[in-house]
Amino acid sequence: MMAGMETGTLVVIVGGLLSATIVFFYNQLVALKNRYQNAFSQIDVQLQRRYELIPNLVETARAYLTHENETLTAVTEARNQAEARRQQVSKAQTSGTPTARATDGGLIQSLANAESSVAGALGRMNMVMEAYPDLKADKRLSELHDDIVSTENRVSFSRQAYSDAVMRYNTACEQFPAAIVAKLFRFEDAELFEAANDHAREAVKVSFG
Repeated sequence: MMAGMETGTLVVIVGGLLSATIVFFYNQLVALKNRYQNAFSQIDVQLQRRYELIPNLVETARAYLTHENETLTAVTEARNQAEARRQQVSKAQTSGTPTARATDGGLIQSLANAESSVAGALGRMNMVMEAYPDLKADKRLSELHDDIVSTENRVSFSRQAYSDAVMRYNTACEQFPAAIVAKLFRFEDAELFEAANDHAREAVKVSFG
């Protein structure tokens, strides 16, 4: 009789400890997930601002670059594609299950690749603008340039913060015993914001010196 009671007590204690452990690691993974999603939201805000500035830049330059329509069109198309990808990721971030939400399906990667295309198009536009002194002296264009550079810097900082948060989350999902909880509750790995041709982002800078 006593042995049965002791066994029952032991089972309750072990069950309680197991439940507490699961709750602890579940809450830890949720907190890490929220951090990287919040970090991406900061990228999203800056990208949205950047994509709002680019059409103004193109329209201001169009008055001067009358024979460079192909270059301007390339910038506009790259911007539109990137904005569409941004909206997809932003929408996905607010859908899905509480634990597995919206960095799957290659959405982050597709946005990063689209960002590289924007950078390349802006870089080519920069090279063209260097040949137009009147354009470089335009006050409105100079202000837009400063806004874009400032926004680009904030994007870079936000990307680094996001990457750090993703690495902490993904590492937690792989470590034992949190990995068991991650698999049990379907916590999915988060994608880094890194394009295959990420060095192309260096071409975004526009010089007016």
